Formats: sequence, C-alpha cells, structure tokens
Amino acid sequence: MKNIQLLLLLLLCTISYGQKQDVSYSISPSPFNEDDSITITFDGASIDEATWGVNNNALYLWSWSYDTNLANQQDCPTNGSWTDSNEANRLSYNASADEYNITFTPTTFYNRTGIGQIGFLIKAKDGSGDKQSNDYLESVGTFLVTLSAPTNNTTILNSGDNLNISATNTGGNADYVLKANGNIINSQNTIASYTFNDANITENKNYSLEVTFSGETKIITFSVIIDPGALTGFMPENYEDGITYDESDPSKATLVLYAPYKDFVYVAGSFNNWQPDSNYAMKRDPSRNGKFWITLTGLTSKQIETYQYWAVDKTPLANSPTLVKTADPYSTLVLSPFDDPYIPSESYPILPAYPVGQEREVSVLQTGQSDFNWQVTNFTKPKKEDLVIYEVLVRDFDADRNFQDIIDRIDYFKNLNINAIELMPVMEFEGNESWGYNTSFHMALDKFYGTQDKFKELIDICHQNGIAVILDLAINHAFGRNPMVRLWMNDADNDGWGEPSSENPYFNQTPKHTYNVGSDFNHSNGFTNYYTKRVVKHWIEEFHIDGIRWDLTKGFTQNCENNEGCTNDYNADRVAILKDYADYSWSLDPDHYVIFEHLGTDWDANSDGKSSRDEETEWANYRIDEGKGIMLWGKMTDPYNELTMGYSSDISEMGHNSRGYSSPRLVGYAESHDEERLMYKNLLYGNSNADYDITNLETALSRMSALGAVSLTIPGPKMIWHFGDLGMENSIFTCNSGSVNTPEDATPGDCKLDTKPQPQWTNNWLSVSQRNQIYNDWSRINNLKINEPVFEGNYTISSNNLTPRISIYTGNENTSGTTLKNVIIVANFDIVTQSINPNFPYSGDWYDLLDNSVINAATTSIQLKPGEFKIYGNQMSTLSVSENENRQHILLYPNPANNTFKVNQAIEKVDIFDMTGKLVKQFDGDYEKGTTFNISDLSKNIYLVKISDGFGQSNIFKLVKL
Repeated sequence: MKNIQLLLLLLLCTISYGQKQDVSYSISPSPFNEDDSITITFDGASIDEATWGVNNNALYLWSWSYDTNLANQQDCPTNGSWTDSNEANRLSYNASADEYNITFTPTTFYNRTGIGQIGFLIKAKDGSGDKQSNDYLESVGTFLVTLSAPTNNTTILNSGDNLNISATNTGGNADYVLKANGNIINSQNTIASYTFNDANITENKNYSLEVTFSGETKIITFSVIIDPGALTGFMPENYEDGITYDESDPSKATLVLYAPYKDFVYVAGSFNNWQPDSNYAMKRDPSRNGKFWITLTGLTSKQIETYQYWAVDKTPLANSPTLVKTADPYSTLVLSPFDDPYIPSESYPILPAYPVGQEREVSVLQTGQSDFNWQVTNFTKPKKEDLVIYEVLVRDFDADRNFQDIIDRIDYFKNLNINAIELMPVMEFEGNESWGYNTSFHMALDKFYGTQDKFKELIDICHQNGIAVILDLAINHAFGRNPMVRLWMNDADNDGWGEPSSENPYFNQTPKHTYNVGSDFNHSNGFTNYYTKRVVKHWIEEFHIDGIRWDLTKGFTQNCENNEGCTNDYNADRVAILKDYADYSWSLDPDHYVIFEHLGTDWDANSDGKSSRDEETEWANYRIDEGKGIMLWGKMTDPYNELTMGYSSDISEMGHNSRGYSSPRLVGYAESHDEERLMYKNLLYGNSNADYDITNLETALSRMSALGAVSLTIPGPKMIWHFGDLGMENSIFTCNSGSVNTPEDATPGDCKLDTKPQPQWTNNWLSVSQRNQIYNDWSRINNLKINEPVFEGNYTISSNNLTPRISIYTGNENTSGTTLKNVIIVANFDIVTQSINPNFPYSGDWYDLLDNSVINAATTSIQLKPGEFKIYGNQMSTLSVSENENRQHILLYPNPANNTFKVNQAIEKVDIFDMTGKLVKQFDGDYEKGTTFNISDLSKNIYLVKISDGFGQSNIFKLVKL
C-alpha cells in the first residue's frame, strides 16, 4: 500500500534496508461496524523491531480505507509522511503481554462514513527501506457477504463457457442483485445463500453482486475475461512502443505494448465504453517476442480519449495477478484518481476528467494535435565551461508551485546572470507535492506543475533570454504505480500493488547497489535500454530541452548487491552503459549537456587500483576532443560551509584539476537540494568573538558574497541551489508547519521532503539590503564568469586556511598581457580583520573588477575585514569599462508621488510590487533619462519599485503613492 503514497525518498548518502514482516494481530470486537470503537492488537513476539531499527517500541499504524464498493481509497488523515509517521498513530505498548495496540472509531479515525473495508500495516517512524509489516485488510460491518464462487477476482473463460456464482451473508435472508457491465442479469429475494449460473458467456464482463439486508447493501465485484485465442500479426517497422499516430489519418492510432509472459492483452478505453470485446484484443507479433499491438480506428481528430491495457497471464506465478489493468508505460499524459482531484485549476486549466468506474492511472491519446509555435528554433547553448546553473524545485520556488511561476520570474534569473536552469524532476510522480524522484511515468509531465504547452512556453522563454533548460531524470528506480512494475509483480495481498516478480524484464528483484530506493531498474538489458533512450528522445525532440542530469548514476550497475565497497568501486558495466546513453543523447543533439550525479569516491574495495572517482575521470574526458565530455556533479558543501562558519578549510576540489579531468567538466557547488543550507549551519554553529558573531543573521549574510567569489569564479560549470543567492537560511529539514525536525533531534523526524515556506517572496528579500547585496554581487560575478574569456582558463587554488587565494589565468600565469588574462581572488573568512598579500604574479597596476579601483602590484598587504573579498584583474574588465562609462547613481523622484514619477537615468525596466510581493504594474522597454511613469491607476499605498538598468544591475526603492 505504501507504493501509492507520496513517500519519496530521494537518494540519500546511505540507506539501510529492512524487511517486510508478517505480524500476528487481532481485532476486537469482530465483526465491527464503522461507528464501533475497535482495538487492533499486534503480537510483539511476531515483530522483530531490531530489523527495522526501532527504539523504545516506537511503532506506528499506517492505514487507509475504502468505501462500501471497495473503491475510493483514502489514507488515514493522521498517517503523517512515510518517513515521519504522525505521533497520533503511534501504537501503545504493553510490556507485560508483549503486545502493541491502538484503539479508534473508524468514522472518526478515517474522517468519513460509508466505510466498507479498512487496510493497515505497522511500520517504523521512518518507513524507508521497507521497515514495515505486510498489508492487512478487514471488512467493516456486522453484515458481511462472502463470495464462494468464483474463487478469483478475475476468471479466464473461453467464449461460450459458463460461470457459477455463489455467495452467503452473515445477516440472514437478504436480497441479491447481480449485474454484468452495469445491467441486471439476475435477482433473488429473501434468501440466505445465493447461486446462479451465467451461461454461454461470449464477452468480457464486470460483475457486481449487490446484497441488501435490513436496508444495508454490500457490493462485491469480480470479472470474466474471454480468452480471444491466438491473435497474431506482423506490425510495421515504424511502430514504436506506446502510441504511434497516423500522420495522414487522424482517425487512427496504433498502440504497442511490450508484455512478455502475458497470454493476451485487451485495450479498454473511452472509445469502447471501457467494455472491450474481441475487436479490442491486441495482436501478438510473432517476430518480436512479447510485442502486442492494435490499430484503433474511428477516432475523432483532437478528441481526448482515455485507455488502459488489460494484460492477462492465464498461469501466473504464485502471488502474481492473473489480470493487470495498467496505463501505458510510454504515456505522455496520464490521469490519476489519487492525485488529479487536488490539482489546482490555475495550474492545469482544463484537466481531462478521469473516467468514472475505472481504477488507477489511465493514459490519454489525442489525434490531430497542433504543433507548439516555438519562437526560438535555433537556440545556441552556452559553452559548458561558462555554465552557471540554477537548480530549481518548482514546488518550492513560488506560491502557485507551477511552471507559470518560473515564467513570471524570468527576470529574476536574467538579472542574476545565470545561463541555465536545472529543474528537479517534473515527470509524472506519485502524489502531487514531491521532490519528483518517485517518478512513475518518465515521458509524462506532472500535471500539478502545469500543461505540456505551458512547459514548452517556459523553455521557449528561457531560450529567448539565453537560458538553457536542463532536466533532472530519475530513471534508476521506480515505485508501485509504474506500469512496468505492476505488469510483472508479486501481489500477495491482492491489492493491486507489489514489487517486481522474477519475470519482470525491467527490474531487479534485489537491488544491485547499496543506495537504492523503490524498485531497481536493470540497465544491462535491452528492454530498459530501449525505454531509457525513448525517454531521452522524447524530452529532447518534443520539448527542446538542452540537457539531462542523470540521478544516482552509481545505481547503473548489476554487480554490487549488498556491497557498498563495490558500489563505490570502478564498475566497467556502469561505465559502458552510461557512455552509451551519452552517445545516444549526442546523436540527437550534438551539444546536449550530459550531467551525472555520481559523487565518486576514492574507495577501492577490490584493490584493482580503480575507484568510482576513476569513472568520473573517464566520463569527463570522454570524447573531449570533439568538444563533448560528460559533466559531473561536484559536491563541496562541507568545505565551503566550514569557511562560511569561520573555520579553516580546503576548497581545492572545487575545480577539475584536482580530479584528473582534462577539461572543465566539474559542476561544482556549495549547495544543492540534497544538502543542508549553509546559512542554517552558519546561524547554529558559526564562529564568534566579542566583536563579530556569525550566528547573527546580518553577519552571516554578509559573508555569502565572498562565498560566490571563491566558488563561482573557478573555471568550469558551477551550480546555485535556489535562493542561496539570497542567503536562504531555512533548514532542509523545515516541516510543512514551518518547524524544523532533523534526524538528529531529540524526537527524531525527517521533514526533508516537506513543502517549504517561501519567505523570499512573502518578505520581499530583494528589498532587504543584506540579501540584495548577495544577489547583486553574485550577479556581477556570474556576468564576469560568463563573458570574460579568462574564466575559461587555468587556475590554482591556495586554501586549507581562512584566507583562500585563487589565481585564474590564460597562457603563462606569470607573464603580463594587454588583455584581461590574469585574475586574483582573495577573501577573508576569519572573524577578525586580516592583512592579506594578493601575491600579484607580475608588476603593474591591477584593477578591482567589481568597482574598477586600482592597486599596484607592489602592494603586498591589503586589509580585509571578516567576510570581505577582492577580485583583481591585470586589466579592467571590458564589462567594467562599458558600465563605468554609462552608469550613474539611480534616483527615483518625486517620492512620495501622486500620479507619476521619474528616474534620473536611462533604464530598461520598472517592476512595481505591493508589500506582499505581488507584481502590480510593469514598464518594460528602453527608457530615456527623465521618462515619466504613470501610476495613477494604483491605489494609495506603499509599494516596492525595482528599477533595472541595461547592465544587469537593479535597485529597489520604497515608493509612497499619495
């Protein structure tokens, strides 16, 4: 049951594994009604708490309920999250009897009435790693109905066969009504037991047996599937798995499903009223083992249709289902009964309706779709060496949590001078508010963020502003909603969810590396390889994305089951698999960004002289002579946080040289989504003395500009985690409530995946001088990095202290030149003023690249206060020269203003916000000095006015409107 919850479980550094346990329990009273107080008691002797790492008998009930039709599943409102169960659901422990128990009234506990069945399991507070029992189901009501025949939910018959149906109830004489496909076919009144023979069955039937006693009705559902026999047919070579649209005939579409070990497959959908007959049995292509296909006809152009595959195995493995109803693994749009009711109409304005009477996800097809009108069709990607990537979680970026939020803030990115956005997974994931790493459909967008056209608009606008778009792809694992898990699964409790069976062609039953969550894809086989390449092709060709960040690449091996040393060692199979995926990406887009989250170590468990760090080097240097090379995530959080907290540290590994790469391919970063915020730790653990205290917010913020100076400048691609540029101090473990609960707390929890508050907008951080200073300083540094060729050159880093020095140069480090070819960066992360020798490599004047002040190389000592930095160049920056000639101090006048105001210099843009941070008026264009801006339509109030010039700089003013 946990497979349909919002539980993910991003890939942490280490993940322990438990084991599902079969636990003995009893319920009192039994049977029970929904308004009875019931007690569930679990036998402690049947529970191995140590396996789950449980201390102090901290076990919790995770529960859900169904309506009287055994449909409309809802979670218990007090479950909490999978990694942090709510204390309200903690079990009481009776030590003398070694028993756990919980007492509740179902109507209150589940906050609903009309309950037909409850389900539950017990788990550790953090259930990751399968620290849970099996699932258990109990019927609700003292009036219960038992179906004795058929014995299976799904019965396979040949056309013309009969079906015997028999049932009894606990109440006594009752009325029985049997329906097939919604029509009454038999009724019997005032009888204690029911029997009926449905003869000469020639069509698929969904039955419902409705039993009424004393005004209460119970419904039992079951089905018959007709074996269509051996239907074979050779399909054309151009048909791909999933949907192939007929370009010349919008009334046709072909569906292809790879389903080895299945005996036959039907397609059920809106086009056959969800009652498929033999005309909708798929053909099997005898030349392609396991490929089923069908061409649908009579479709209406542009009309949305929904469908599922009904895949049947007549002799399934033990604990595997006979019939699986599933959406298409290659869906580009899916509808979900679990998530769709909670998707705001503002994010997805015209969401197709989920088909009544169906269950689980369904796929959408639509012929005759119009092409998106791309404004940019020839986007030139920024050079890999120049990349400044801004990592974004759409859910936590702005209040509406959708793609439109990113579009509306495009100037925020542009003014920061980043040139790439990396979006955490936006593919259809389980639940709505997630990090996205529990992806269920890798080719579909998650509707909670918006429509396909809205996402294309976002990408197009980014390209119009010179910003590349990189997608985070989690294709190392999947969870229970994924069709490729469900088609071949163990489902012992028969609830329609399970883990991969031994027949599953895509997934390992046991993870082959030690950092796994969910079900582990086997990338060594051709089926997974084909699927992965289809996913890559879809996002490149359909959405024009510029790159992919491959999540948890350590999982792409088949060698390292239960072996962390092996996982961190060099694995030739992993190297070959991932090179193949890179090659395929480049075959579609020669300039495609390929980024691996490998986080290699120097661990060499096999004593073969190679580690996963060697894999990184091999990938970084791969096809580098062609201008390619794979980029690697380079985590440097701890060393940089030591500096910002005021402690000596070595930051030399922020650059590619220390890792053996022949070219800059290291995406170095001080912060990412998976690490604690630097500012949070600065405020908790920062160094201090009587005059300088880093645990003071303003002091801690004043040090973050220097962080950018000694990180973003180092040659090679760099990354910013959203709002690090504003000094975001909220812990990564901030809970939905705004409190902080870390795994190290006295009452441990883990709110890491919780939706985060957004003070950056509600408190208008851009108007806060200390935060605006970071933003503007980083903007200036990014501008230098991207536009000055010297930052693509070589470098040396002198650190392992509190005053790091970075030398960046082209040509010979110690030879002068007439262009900007040498840059010296020095910073003071101490808590006292330091005299620092810049050690200029040769004589002459040197220029501060941020303010153009001049210093002579003979100067051997400069005074830097705590948190100060300098960036010197042998020549003025070409950017600095042009700006120095044109910029002057910006003033807004009059203030207060009645109906108009003016600005004392030429500007590019004016944005006016109310005090909640809402944009209320905008002037966008090239405005001459003294232009009058009309605000007569604004009400009397205080506003924030952001004025942007043409040089990447901006100022914010408070304006009183009279």
